[in-house]
Amino acid sequence: MRGWAAYALASDAALSLEQKLSGIRVLADDPHFCVREWAWLALRPNISLDIRHSIELLTPWVNDASENIRRFAIEATRPRGVWSKHIAELKDSPQLGEPLLNRVMEDPSRYVQNSCANWLNDAGKTQPLWVTGFCEQWQSRSQSEALTYVVRRALRNIE
Repeated sequence: MRGWAAYALASDAALSLEQKLSGIRVLADDPHFCVREWAWLALRPNISLDIRHSIELLTPWVNDASENIRRFAIEATRPRGVWSKHIAELKDSPQLGEPLLNRVMEDPSRYVQNSCANWLNDAGKTQPLWVTGFCEQWQSRSQSEALTYVVRRALRNIE
């Protein structure tokens, strides 16, 4: 039922994106993995309609105490969602995602680290030079264990 609720909320044309994000937040932080996945999958089409505004709205989410909320912001904006339509604007201009990525590059949660690395790996399929440069900038500032993990996974398909 909670999964259906995510799709019902996302399909309500009377709600603004801000209202939809506010409503879906509890589902994005649900204890059940599937509900959390359905939350970002349901809202992703709305998010991709205006990716710049969506990133602005989601930027505070990557500072949240909950790893689930932080991960939602990253998964919902991945350039090439695994089970969802790609976001062409992010495939062409992944730097638009920097406000989100910069806050999770050294996230303490492996759940968020994997999401961040996968976001960058997605971007690397169309913009490998940007991904490499972004990771190099981070490595010049930090050699933390979390960052090393994210970068290694992010660059796994870039030769």
